[in-house]
Amino acid sequence: MTIIIGLISISITIAIGFLASFLWSLRNGQFDDTYSPSVRMLFDDRRPGKTVDQTAEAPTKQKDDKSQQLT
Repeated sequence: MTIIIGLISISITIAIGFLASFLWSLRNGQFDDTYSPSVRMLFDDRRPGKTVDQTAEAPTKQKDDKSQQLT
């Protein structure tokens, strides 16, 4: 029984050590992404001249155009 208590206390101590080192690395900026912001400007997400509202209306206009062509 004492070996189980010893193993549990050792595992809790190791887990607390890993948690402390993880929190330390978060505070010191070890996980900051310094590469993506410099590359993000190379990729264009939107088409020029289109806004978000125009892209949302585009499928409804296409449906209207197709229904007018069929009649």
